[in-house]
Amino acid sequence: MNETESPRRRIRSFVRREGRMTEGQRRALEDLWPRYGLERPPQALDLPAVFGRTAPVTFEIGFGMGDYLHARVLAEPERDFIGVEVHRPGVGRLLNRVAEAGRGNLRVASEDAVEVLRDWIAPASLDEIVIQFPDPWHKKRHHKRRLIQPEFARLVVSRLRPGGVLQLATDWAEYAEHMLAVLNADPDLVNEAADGRFVPRPPARLKTKFEQRGERLGHAVFDLAYRRR
Repeated sequence: MNETESPRRRIRSFVRREGRMTEGQRRALEDLWPRYGLERPPQALDLPAVFGRTAPVTFEIGFGMGDYLHARVLAEPERDFIGVEVHRPGVGRLLNRVAEAGRGNLRVASEDAVEVLRDWIAPASLDEIVIQFPDPWHKKRHHKRRLIQPEFARLVVSRLRPGGVLQLATDWAEYAEHMLAVLNADPDLVNEAADGRFVPRPPARLKTKFEQRGERLGHAVFDLAYRRR
């Protein structure tokens, strides 16, 4: 992606759907945002300054209701996490749960994840990027809205440290093949699968409601993992 590309001209890969917000989620956004929330910075974030330490950083795009991210925040206190989600009820729910656990190794942004990754994150500063069940935009005329595109792959590469990992999952077979084609073609990403296709489900990946729904519909789930050269 061209670093100077205007965000007004870029086709977004998501539709903002607010949904119903509980009073607890609303209070979390008001009360806990100063502690956990990230606002648009004038320049790339200094991540050690943001978290008050130097530690590996995982960046999750589209964490939904936050179950996976919450589990990892609690299980890996030695690691810092940044989650990006435009669905504010999910943001509020995650903030409540992390605050109740007394953890400080999470920061959250509620903006376009591509813009956050491009404009807020310095090059070669992330150890892991996680993207689970992104919108497949299954109609052919909507394929241009898909998040996983060659320009996005270049952005991911630029933000990962050498050796950093990109983890993905989808329950849409055609999108899984699209992901493979795009990511296998990037010269700086190495597919972790021995056959250059899919990897086993990572132990840390919880079954989300989207995965459970897909299984009920008879969809297979495809996991992908890539490492930056």
